[in-house]
Amino acid sequence: MVSKRSGRSLGAAAAGLMVATAGLAVPLAASPSVAAPSNKACDTRNNNTYDKLLGCVSAEGVTRHLEAFQAIADDNGGTRATDTPGYQASVDYVVDVLEKSGWSADVVPFTYNATDTVLQQITPTPTAHPHAGATGTGEGDVTASVVPVDVALTGTRANSSGCEAADFAGFPVGAIALVQRGSCAFAVKALNAEAAGASAVIIFNQGDASAGDRFGVIRPTLSPTPDNPTVVDIPVVGTSFAAGQSLAQTGSTARVAIDFREVTDYNVIGELAGEVSDNVVMAGAHLDSVPAGPGINDNGSGSAGLLDVVEAMSNSKPHNTVRFAWWGAEEIGLIGSSAWVAQRTQSEKDEIALYLNFDMIGSPNYYFGVYDADESSFVAPVPVPAGSEHIEGTLESFYTVRSEPYDDSAFSGRSDYQAFINNGIPSGGLFTGAEVVKTPQQQAIWGGVAGESFDQCYHLACDTIANVNQKALDVNSDAVAFAVLTYAYSTEGVNGIKGRKVPGNFTVPSPAGPEHTFAGPLGGDDGHDHDHDHEEVAS
Repeated sequence: MVSKRSGRSLGAAAAGLMVATAGLAVPLAASPSVAAPSNKACDTRNNNTYDKLLGCVSAEGVTRHLEAFQAIADDNGGTRATDTPGYQASVDYVVDVLEKSGWSADVVPFTYNATDTVLQQITPTPTAHPHAGATGTGEGDVTASVVPVDVALTGTRANSSGCEAADFAGFPVGAIALVQRGSCAFAVKALNAEAAGASAVIIFNQGDASAGDRFGVIRPTLSPTPDNPTVVDIPVVGTSFAAGQSLAQTGSTARVAIDFREVTDYNVIGELAGEVSDNVVMAGAHLDSVPAGPGINDNGSGSAGLLDVVEAMSNSKPHNTVRFAWWGAEEIGLIGSSAWVAQRTQSEKDEIALYLNFDMIGSPNYYFGVYDADESSFVAPVPVPAGSEHIEGTLESFYTVRSEPYDDSAFSGRSDYQAFINNGIPSGGLFTGAEVVKTPQQQAIWGGVAGESFDQCYHLACDTIANVNQKALDVNSDAVAFAVLTYAYSTEGVNGIKGRKVPGNFTVPSPAGPEHTFAGPLGGDDGHDHDHDHEEVAS
């Protein structure tokens, strides 16, 4: 096992607090103000209290794994995307850390249809436009005239392009429909175009900075399901606002092509056996990056945070079995996590007490976000399984112990927890922001730079080792460890199954409450483009 670094205790902010959270009442280890443990102590002892475990988890430890992911990307064309050598090398790295730390490591295959795509403007100026195939697209190879459908290229560019069948009145059958992001789900636009006789659909970004930077290439998601993997039968691609402007010119013709091929890729499942085998505490993070970059914040940060906890728990003997997952193909539609859950029998799914999701926990211009299971800020667009509120409370109580302000992030189902909540499994998680622009109010609370995105390198080549905030990593790696240890001892507050108390006699405070700094309908997730139900930004 790689030698760990020293950390620190929960800190003086926790000392003396004995206020029980309603429905939580989680005993904590006392939080003495002592020197950080030695590397040897972290490597050899049973880190069975909050102080011990959190003292051995740190930003430095997480960063070691991020540096490994960066080196993997550097050696493999700058990316760790699914279906690339960089992703396979990332899988091998995770397996190595698990095995050296005494956890089991299971590499689980899944298959999906990948797409080879073309978007080539032919007239009036031949141009190969950057693009991404839509999730749920059909196949085809089409060369035809391009017909804009109710697009808005000036002003605020607010639009409802393609959202109504009437938008396609008089549409020439066989033409390529050019529609713009805005107002309705991508699937609605594509289905309306297909019904009007379009031979292909090009969806371009809105060109609006008011809701985050909506200028780059989009990867539209048409909300496919296992029973309906191709939502339309015609090819659908996404592209940038600039490409849309070019394609909207009078006399434009283009070639749009989508060709499917079957890919096998892998999830990594690590497990630390507990005294109880049929009450499993799960946590996960997606391991893949987008093709354009190494994905160090998105989502090396969540993946590395889990690995640091793996090492710190190497000698632990939990009451409940602890299972971690590193998911593949998240960036192209939550494919790996959805496949793994679908591969489970009902009895295997019933054994999962809860799922914790950690997707982007070190954004450089961060805020601290917790999935809003109790809908105190935002109405969830998906069902919220019973018990999820307790998970939210646990994470919020951690921030309260650390005297860190936090806010709600919409419980939207737009990351790898979607497959779990679809099966009624209580879920929760953390998020530090993507392309949404930080407000002056948020700058006053969390620092950083107002007027810039939480992560300006989101889905870009610059999402490198330089693109993470050390404080966010430090606090959130502890939050991961805190939640995992809490439920490794008892999930009673989530599913009613009694466990044991975490050693020690310390009780966390009630959550201080979110800051309520988001005004949009999806709060911290509005514009977080792991929006696999409606819209997803690709690089």
